[in-house]
Amino acid sequence: MKKVMILTGAGQIGMAIARRTGTGMKIVIGDKIPENAEKVSKTMNEAGFDTIGMEMDLCSRESIRSLIEEAKTYGAITMLVNAAGVSPSQAPVESILKADLYGTAVLLEEVGKVIAPGGVGMTISSQSGHRMPALTPEEDEQLACTPTEKLLELPLLQPENIRDTLHAYQLAKRCNEKRVMAESVKWGEKGARINSISPGIIVTPLALDEFNGPRGDFYKNMFAKCPAGRPGTADEVANVAELLMSDKGAFITGADFLIDGGATASYFYGPLKPEE
Repeated sequence: MKKVMILTGAGQIGMAIARRTGTGMKIVIGDKIPENAEKVSKTMNEAGFDTIGMEMDLCSRESIRSLIEEAKTYGAITMLVNAAGVSPSQAPVESILKADLYGTAVLLEEVGKVIAPGGVGMTISSQSGHRMPALTPEEDEQLACTPTEKLLELPLLQPENIRDTLHAYQLAKRCNEKRVMAESVKWGEKGARINSISPGIIVTPLALDEFNGPRGDFYKNMFAKCPAGRPGTADEVANVAELLMSDKGAFITGADFLIDGGATASYFYGPLKPEE
């Protein structure tokens, strides 16, 4: 029996984090497209890791539970890396809310029930959650604390209150950050920690979809005019995740870390600031 990591979302960021933190562990990789999970599993196994790929649908509590049950057969679940989700150019509003908002909340809840003492979780949010105007304290608390099966019934998440897929994505990512805060209290009761990272534009296949999508020029302008002057890499996200998931991050829980090359700062106080 080994210590077990659950990795959801077989993409570049999730794999980069798993490679940094998963040495010596059994890594169970879940993705909605099983071929993607198997491909990442093969790549990592050929690099000396011990992984298995399987199908998991983030929109389904039953599917999430099945992944967790499989993971438990290998040992105690001590790490979660959630990098699953869809982007504004990949899915309609309903799918974004079901996967990125509801699904992430369910995953954090279900893993929180079984996480081992000393365990740690990491979920990938987005700079988009920081770009949206502030919600009311009541709305923030609703996103943080509403029972998962009631989340999609919240008034602010109804179709008439959502402008487009980008707005839905922003709401989902704001919810991720608030959910991590609330879950960190519950995880803390088991001696475990959980945090989130909000990347900016990171060069991945998902980002390339955005570059080639309807908002491609917007994103290219964003990284050109941010202080860093470039997009980031999955390994730069993994640098921070490695700290947060190690003993050096033992006092950090319920927090979100913005890694966007300064794009959000430029949006509020620099050349990316929208014209009135």
